[in-house]
Amino acid sequence: MTWRVHSDRVFAIGGVRALILQALHPLTMAAVAQQRGFEEDFWGRLDRTGRYVSTLTYAPASQANRLAAQVRGIHRKLRGTDPVSGEAFRLDRPDLLLWVHCCEVESFLTTARRAGAPISDDQADEYFREQVLTARMIGIPGQLVPSSLAEMAQYFRDVQPYLRLTDAAQKGVRVLAVPPMPKRVRLLTPARPAWASLAGMAFALLPTWARRLYRLPGLPTTDLAATGAIRALRAGLVVLPDRWIGPPEVRAARAQVEQLLQRAG
Repeated sequence: MTWRVHSDRVFAIGGVRALILQALHPLTMAAVAQQRGFEEDFWGRLDRTGRYVSTLTYAPASQANRLAAQVRGIHRKLRGTDPVSGEAFRLDRPDLLLWVHCCEVESFLTTARRAGAPISDDQADEYFREQVLTARMIGIPGQLVPSSLAEMAQYFRDVQPYLRLTDAAQKGVRVLAVPPMPKRVRLLTPARPAWASLAGMAFALLPTWARRLYRLPGLPTTDLAATGAIRALRAGLVVLPDRWIGPPEVRAARAQVEQLLQRAG
């Protein structure tokens, strides 16, 4: 199920949605801001995050374990400061790692399903069960990790009282919405409007409570419009040749998933 979700054509939009959602946690966003923020090496950070997820998804276990150990080592050395209390905190705190993990996997799954990927509730539960392993690899105790749709929904209900839109979050998502690009890329390619469309769709796909924290419309019509837009986008992407969409490991995973689905039925 992890291969099926992570090889879906709208996976990248789910990743952007996860970043926007993660920014609503005050300590997580304070840590990002204090570690040079989104604005410094934006594309490098995005690329490293994508490679991390891809490695843990598709690479041999030995390679995935090595990378997870490297990331754990980096997190152990990093500290942040609570902007309200002034107290120092570790970036490898289980609750902070859990927040990042849940935002990621919930966003990947929700985006794919809203785009029309045929994933049942039982299959969604299976995906979350598989993702307990990746959470443990990054240092989160397995018993803390939601392993079903119901547990994930309960996690977000429990954490909502601690979330808010801070100045650091506002600054971070502004960079996310309008990231730095070389002048020739801005002027000679459609990269800027393409990214703006992707980011706008990711914002629209946020849960209602998160859109309201961002002071965005939280009406049911917004959900319907966002679902219609992401379904239309996925329908267009599905007909493109595989060689045009995603790196080799994603294309290989997509081919194997298609073979399994054909054999299943």
